[in-house]
Amino acid sequence: MKGIENNNRRNFLKTGVLSGVALLASSAIGSFANANNITKTSKDNEEPTKNKTRVLGAGAHRIEVSSLGLGCMGMSYHRSFIPDKNAMINLMRKAADLGVNLFDTAEAYGPVLNEKLVGEGLQPIRKDIVLCTKFGFIDGKPEIGLDSSPKRIRQVVENSLKNLRTDYIDLLYQHRIDPKIPVEDVAGTVKDLIAEGKVKHFGMSERDFNTSADGLNAIRKAHAVQPVTAIQSEYSVMTRNPENAVLDLCEELGIGFVPYSPLSRGLISGYINERTKYNAANDNRTSLPRYKPENIIANWPIIDILKEFGDHRGLTVAQVALAWLLANKPFIVPVPGTTKLAHLQENMWSADYQFGSEEIKKLSNDLATVEIVGERYTTGYPGQQKK
Repeated sequence: MKGIENNNRRNFLKTGVLSGVALLASSAIGSFANANNITKTSKDNEEPTKNKTRVLGAGAHRIEVSSLGLGCMGMSYHRSFIPDKNAMINLMRKAADLGVNLFDTAEAYGPVLNEKLVGEGLQPIRKDIVLCTKFGFIDGKPEIGLDSSPKRIRQVVENSLKNLRTDYIDLLYQHRIDPKIPVEDVAGTVKDLIAEGKVKHFGMSERDFNTSADGLNAIRKAHAVQPVTAIQSEYSVMTRNPENAVLDLCEELGIGFVPYSPLSRGLISGYINERTKYNAANDNRTSLPRYKPENIIANWPIIDILKEFGDHRGLTVAQVALAWLLANKPFIVPVPGTTKLAHLQENMWSADYQFGSEEIKKLSNDLATVEIVGERYTTGYPGQQKK
C-alpha cells in the first residue's frame, strides 16, 4: 500500500510539473505567432521555430536556411573558457533538432580547432544542414596577416574539407578583404571551386567597416564574377554600421545578410557587465574598447530599453535584440553563438515574436537615442578599421 501511495504521489507531482510548464509556456509566448501568423499553443511551443525559414541569396545561388543560425566559434575559441567537447557536440545536434540548419565556423577559429569540433559534431547530420566556413589569413592566424591568393584559398578549402569531415562546403566566405589580391581573382577562384563541386556558394565577410564607393564596389566586382550569396558582418542594436549602405546594396543585388555577434559578444544579453573578468589568453574582448568597464556602464541604457520593451511582452533582453534584427529585413539571418542549451532555446524563440508597425518604429527610435561609447575594434586587427 505504501508503495502504491508513493507511486501515486510521484505521478501527481509529475503531472503537476508538466501542467505548470505548459501553463508557463503558453502564457509567456501568448503574443507569438508561427510562420502563418497563427497564435501558438502550448503544444506548438515545444519546437517554436521548427518551420521558420529564410533565404540567403537569389536565383541559383540561393540557400534556404533557418531564421537564426548558430555561430560555433565560442565553443572552442575567444570566449575565455573552453567548454566540454561532448557538451558542445550535444549542443550542435540539439540545435538541429530545434530547427537550426545554418552552422558557422572558420579556419581562423583556433586556428582549425573549431572546424574540427564542428566537423565531428555535425558529421551524423551533415546532409541535413548548411555548413559555412571562411578563408583569408596566413596559416589561419589573423595576427600574422591576410592571404587570399588563389593558391591559399585552394589550400584552405582542402584542409577545411578534412577538418569538417565533408566533401563540400555549403557557403565559403572570404573572411577579410586582402588588398594585395584583386577581389575578382578571389571570386574567380571560388567560382572554379564551385564548378568542381567542393563549394556550393560564395560569401564575403566584414564589408560594413568601409562604406565608401571603393568598399561597396568590391562587393559589386566580386558579385559580377561569382554571385555572392551572403555578406557576413557585425550587426546589432549596438553596431548599426551596415545600415549606412551595405544592407541597401544587399537588397539591390539579392544578397543575404548574416549578422555575427548579434548580441555583441554577450554584452546585449545582460549576461556580462562591468565586473566581468576575461581570460586574455582566449578572449578578444580584453582588447576591444567597447568592453572596458566604463564603456559598458555608459552603454547600459541600451540594455534598459530592451528590458523595458521585453518586460511587458514576456521577452528577455536577448530575444528583443534578435527579434529586432529579424524585423529589419527579410533577408537577415543572425548567427548568435552560445555554449548553453538554455540560451540556444531562448535565442530560437526570438523568431516567434511579431512586431507591430508602431512597436518596431518606437523601439528603433528609442535605441537610436543612445550614443554608443567605445569602438568595436582597434586598428590592430588585419583588414579591420575602428567602428
